[in-house]
Amino acid sequence: MVRSIKKSILIYLIITISVILLYSLVFCFLMFREGQHIPEQLENVNLLTAIYWVVTTMTTVGYGDIHFFNVVGRMFSIVVAVSGVIIVFALLFPLVITPWVDSQIKSMLPTQVSSKLSDHLIVCGYNYLVDSLIEELRHQDIPFVVVEDDEDVVKDLLKKGVSCIHGDPSERCTLEGAGIERARCLIANESDEMNANVVLTAREMDGADGAEGVGGVDRVDEVDRVDRVDRMGDLKIIAILDDVSKKRYLEYAGADDVITPKSMLGSFIGRKASDYTVSHLVGATEFLKDIEIVEFPIHPRSELIGKSLEGAEIRKRTGCNVIGMWAGGELSLNTKPTDLIRSNSILLAVGTDAQLMNLKGLTR
Repeated sequence: MVRSIKKSILIYLIITISVILLYSLVFCFLMFREGQHIPEQLENVNLLTAIYWVVTTMTTVGYGDIHFFNVVGRMFSIVVAVSGVIIVFALLFPLVITPWVDSQIKSMLPTQVSSKLSDHLIVCGYNYLVDSLIEELRHQDIPFVVVEDDEDVVKDLLKKGVSCIHGDPSERCTLEGAGIERARCLIANESDEMNANVVLTAREMDGADGAEGVGGVDRVDEVDRVDRVDRMGDLKIIAILDDVSKKRYLEYAGADDVITPKSMLGSFIGRKASDYTVSHLVGATEFLKDIEIVEFPIHPRSELIGKSLEGAEIRKRTGCNVIGMWAGGELSLNTKPTDLIRSNSILLAVGTDAQLMNLKGLTR
């Protein structure tokens, strides 16, 4: 960033100095044509006077002590004044001021975690999927840090009290700032192309040979894959993938696990998506006459969120029983009255069709 600002300043100075020198030469020529000179001294026809006039005109100061008399000279004065405004507002701000302000803002954002942070999770890339993950990590008291390249996103996360750093997760310096050498797991949650770079960089830093190139991925057999996994370091790398056809590339790049949420949850989401529009229970399993078991995801703004199983009084209000609850990707069949119902919880309930329909209304 500093190198980029220096380059922009250099370009701006070259353009400005070149324009001033060009205008100064034109000034001397026009002044001589007007005869504004004393034969012995050439009072207004010298480079120092020319630079003085050009600078005062370009900056719109215009003291008026030196001026042209004919039309050509006055037209030239207008061109110099207008170009001065353009150089200041159209070049100075985008080439110098704006990059400098951006660098100052970025320098205020955190770029590395505390050296005391260890055995933590590194999440590269923030989106709506990470919200539930952050909530669960906090619930499980698992240390983590989010790595994000978008300044605005980092600012929002900091306001929410989320541990995060600013930087490109595919760069070594950023992963070093995230404490990758002390981390237990890294989750690549960027675009599919970016994830490949993140995985390659992380695996290289973890001490493995990684992949020397993906050109021969079609010739990699299962034995080669096993040998590659054996050479990997202790860091577990998980990649979140959109296009399932690219799964093998990420595995070859060094990912231990490649998760495709669209493929895994497609049927579940499709089944639950109709939950609002149908009047019957979706996904109900009958195990006794008139008795069914159903999973109920807790929808946003449900009145049950934040309440304990005891405080929700589900049996009293609906007549059905909650026999289990999904939390953190695990199903607990030994629920306690004090267990909290969260936005990412899924209740496993048993009861009659009418009783379960009552619970369905509470989970919305």
